[in-house]
Amino acid sequence: MAEFEIVRQAVITADPARIHGLIDNFHEWTKWSPWEDVDPQLQRKYSGPDAGVGARYAWDGNRKAGRGSMEITSSDDREIGIRLAFEKPFKATNKTTFELNPVEGGTEVVWRMTGQHSGLMGVIGKVFPIDNMIGKDFEKGLGRLKAAAESN
Repeated sequence: MAEFEIVRQAVITADPARIHGLIDNFHEWTKWSPWEDVDPQLQRKYSGPDAGVGARYAWDGNRKAGRGSMEITSSDDREIGIRLAFEKPFKATNKTTFELNPVEGGTEVVWRMTGQHSGLMGVIGKVFPIDNMIGKDFEKGLGRLKAAAESN
């Protein structure tokens, strides 16, 4: 099994608390998630608390959206940790973190996902690096997060 890491960052002209609220509550992801327009019929299910540790979000969608779930496993002012589990189109469990670093003029947001390639994904990952596939989604999501956080 090969380990992978995808990292993207952006500086957002907004207070860390504002950005934290958009990430720490899965209900807010509809405002900025890069995957929101992949399936207009996407089915969502929220459980646990609205925000913070224990908040859960599950989705089931078309072939592009797939099926999976996320759970916030840690949350403080500077970092939010999420367990991301994909069921379809392939099975995988990855760790995702959002780091919020105050910088001059705003907040640097670092979006990181780590995991391991196994089985078919291990072979596909050698031909099509996952960073090339998912990194673009992270960039799109950070752009949308920036727009959402900076509006208001």
